[in-house]
Amino acid sequence: MKGQARIVLKNKEEIARMRKAGRLAAMALREVVQAVRPGVTTLELDTIAETYIRAHGGVPSFKGYRGYPASICVSINDEVVHGIPSQRRLKRGEIVSIDLGVFVDGFHGDVAVTVPVGEVNKELLRLLECAREALYQGIAQAKPGNRLGDISVGDQACAEKCGFSVVREYAGHGIGRQLHEDPQVPNYGVPGTGIVLRSGMTLAIEPMVNLGGAEVVVGPDGWTVRTRDGLPSAHFEHTVAIGEEGPEILTRLPGDSLI
Repeated sequence: MKGQARIVLKNKEEIARMRKAGRLAAMALREVVQAVRPGVTTLELDTIAETYIRAHGGVPSFKGYRGYPASICVSINDEVVHGIPSQRRLKRGEIVSIDLGVFVDGFHGDVAVTVPVGEVNKELLRLLECAREALYQGIAQAKPGNRLGDISVGDQACAEKCGFSVVREYAGHGIGRQLHEDPQVPNYGVPGTGIVLRSGMTLAIEPMVNLGGAEVVVGPDGWTVRTRDGLPSAHFEHTVAIGEEGPEILTRLPGDSLI
C-alpha cells in the first residue's frame, strides 16, 4: 500500500554484523570526543573520525550521503544537528554535538553524543543530563509488543519533565543495510499508538532536546539545523536492536560511560 512503512526485520546473523558496525561507531565516537577541547577545529575532529573508521575497516556512512560533504556532523550550542565541519575552533564553555555513522560488513551503525568544551554552566550540564536520560527512557520502551509511540513519548516526557522541549521536524529512524530505513522514530507522540514493535527491528533512537522552544530553522548551507530562538540544543543517539527480551544497544562499548 502506498505510504505504508516497510519494516526490515533482521535475523541473528544480520544483527551480529550490526553489532560490528555499532562497536566501530562507538569506538570512533570515543576517539573524537577525547579530542574535544578549546581551540580544536571541527574539521580536525572530522579528520580524526574518518581516519579511525577507515583504519579499522569501515567507511563513514555520512560522507557523500545525499551530498553531505563530511564524515561527521558537528553541531555547536544552538545548532541542533547536521553542522558541517570547518575551520571553526571550539571555545571553552560551549557544548558540541557529534554525530557519526559507520558502514562495515554490509550494515550501518549510527551514534551521537553532546559534550561540554571545558567547563560549562550548570544550566547546560542539566540540559545534557536530561537529553541523555530522554534517550534511555525511549530505549527502555523498545521491546516487543510495545508501540512506536511508546518510544516517542519516552523521549518527550523525560525532556518536558525537565522543562525543555523536543525537536519535532527531525526524528530517529530504522537502520540496517541502509542508513535510513522505515520507520521514522519521532521524539514526541502518544503512548499505545503507532506500529507494533517486533523482535528483529533495528532503530536509531535520537532525541534532540532544546533548552528553549522546539522550533528550528535550516541555515544558509542547506544542512545546519538551529533552534529558532538561538538557545542551546543537545543530541544523543544509539542504534538499538529489539530482541525477544527487550532492547540491545549496539553502539555502546562495555564499561564505557561516554553515552
